[in-house]
Amino acid sequence: MKGVILAGGTGTRLQPFTTILNKHLLPVGPYPMIHWPILRLRNAGIDEIMIITNKDDLSSFIKLLGHGEELNVKLHYKVQKNKGGGIADALVSAKSFIGTGKFVVLLGDNIFEDSLLPYIEDFKEQKIGARILLKEVKDPTRYGVPDMDTINNRVVSIIEKPHNPPSTYCVTGIYMYDHQVFTMIETIHPSSRNELEITDVNNLYIKNNQLQYNILAGWWIDAGTHDSLYKAFQYINEKANGEEIN
Repeated sequence: MKGVILAGGTGTRLQPFTTILNKHLLPVGPYPMIHWPILRLRNAGIDEIMIITNKDDLSSFIKLLGHGEELNVKLHYKVQKNKGGGIADALVSAKSFIGTGKFVVLLGDNIFEDSLLPYIEDFKEQKIGARILLKEVKDPTRYGVPDMDTINNRVVSIIEKPHNPPSTYCVTGIYMYDHQVFTMIETIHPSSRNELEITDVNNLYIKNNQLQYNILAGWWIDAGTHDSLYKAFQYINEKANGEEIN
């Protein structure tokens, strides 16, 4: 199985730093942010990884990471053609890299405690479809929120940034897909933000009764704001003081 890390975007919530630097290169603990999703994939047995970023930032990632030799992975790079085009748009760039197999997608600013291994093992057992990882949060209105049928252990729908959230869970930036995802992306249309929304793709999987989920047990944070970046730094430093961080 292969991995994809999305490390593009404009990082407007982290300005002024992101005026001159891609947010995934900002420090989180002793390493740049981009190191953490790479390590999470590597430790789950995925060592062939594609990083998708912006044209202007590509050289910085290559200078920092090379082709992954120091991290014991094999890194590939791709530029998202439509900067700011959304997560689903960015995924299109990985189509030839993925081929027809299953793969794992991480948003590069998601920092989390759990090992991916048990969730990936569940996904391997899943014959077709997609799997998302959820986390209970204090303010789900900031995220895509699942409407959940807990009796039948399924997600009924996902609503993007709802005013009245149907649950206290959010869809984290950790996704697992089969090759159908690329066909589904071709059928969706840009949202009001002029982005191809990954929520629309996930809802297509739900419509086909092919989306399953797990709930993260440990801490999780979207390090895309000044406050959350600071919290991520704290979490990582606490972990570094008590146990191995890689």
